[in-house]
Amino acid sequence: MRRVHQPFDAVRSGYDRIGSRYREWSAAGDVRRQWVTRLLDELSPGSLVVELGCGAGEPATRLLSDRHRVIGVDASFVQLSLARTAAPNALLVQADMTQFALTHATVDAVASFYAFGHIPSHLHAPMFASIASWRPGGVLLASTPVGAGDGIEPDWLGVDMFFGGIGEQATRDAVTAAGLRLETFEAVEEDEGEGRVVRFNWLIARMPSTSPA
Repeated sequence: MRRVHQPFDAVRSGYDRIGSRYREWSAAGDVRRQWVTRLLDELSPGSLVVELGCGAGEPATRLLSDRHRVIGVDASFVQLSLARTAAPNALLVQADMTQFALTHATVDAVASFYAFGHIPSHLHAPMFASIASWRPGGVLLASTPVGAGDGIEPDWLGVDMFFGGIGEQATRDAVTAAGLRLETFEAVEEDEGEGRVVRFNWLIARMPSTSPA
């Protein structure tokens, strides 16, 4: 992968260009749906869920918003436009997820399906620390890259796309350093299509019972 100086712009413009191709591709994945089901099993009816990197809303935002109040955050205006159709009950916000903040600790869950792979490696630990402050006792479910490093992957779904990661051990360390209690950490293989098998780390963690000082 080649290096890039403006990761946010690369991600936003890439997903704008992909448009509905990403919705069709993401909706076909079984692994994402399985982890959405695991999160749904964790929550009481009417919980407030923040989904970081909601994309086109299929299937995660739609399924979560059928039962819960959802705030979906994404960089791409085009993807959010698609998500409005998929999940009309969700509150959708266009923003860089690393700059998104909540001032009141009222969130019951934070979910992020594959979006951590689109933020620079040096922002992974601060992102976990920010999430830890949003709701004492809440739950985090997220996928994270198995590898470390930053760069642009050419021709990903037809566009150049930024990817960043810190790897397994650094992710574990960042989660626990944020004060989150790690309950599940699994490396899961999945077929992205055309015979391409990839692996992601999937984690479930509890937010601290009191907000960090």
